[in-house]
Amino acid sequence: MYAVIKTGGKQYRVVAGEKLKIEQIPAEVGAEITIDQILMVGEGESVKIGAPFVAGASVKATVLTQGRHDKIKVFKMRRRKHYRKQQGHRQNYTEIRIDGISA
Repeated sequence: MYAVIKTGGKQYRVVAGEKLKIEQIPAEVGAEITIDQILMVGEGESVKIGAPFVAGASVKATVLTQGRHDKIKVFKMRRRKHYRKQQGHRQNYTEIRIDGISA
C-alpha cells in the first residue's frame, strides 16, 4: 500500500517503513505524528483519489531527527557592473519514518 501525502507545500509518495526528510515541523524527536492531508491512496490495481483529500485516510509517522541540510551557496553577479553578492543557506528538515497507512 502506498499514499501520496502533502506536507510543507510539497507532495511525497510514501510506503510503510520508509524514511523521509520533509520540511521542518514542530515535533519532538520520538513523537508519533499523524498526517491527514492524503491526496491519493493505492494498493495494487485499486486507487482512491481525493478531491482534494481522501476522506478518512491518514498516515502515522515517527519523528527520527531534526536537522539541517548541507550548505548551498547563493551567488549573484552582474557582469561589467562590479556587483557580486555571495550568501549561504541551510534549510531545516525533519526526518520521519512512515509507520502505517490507513485508508
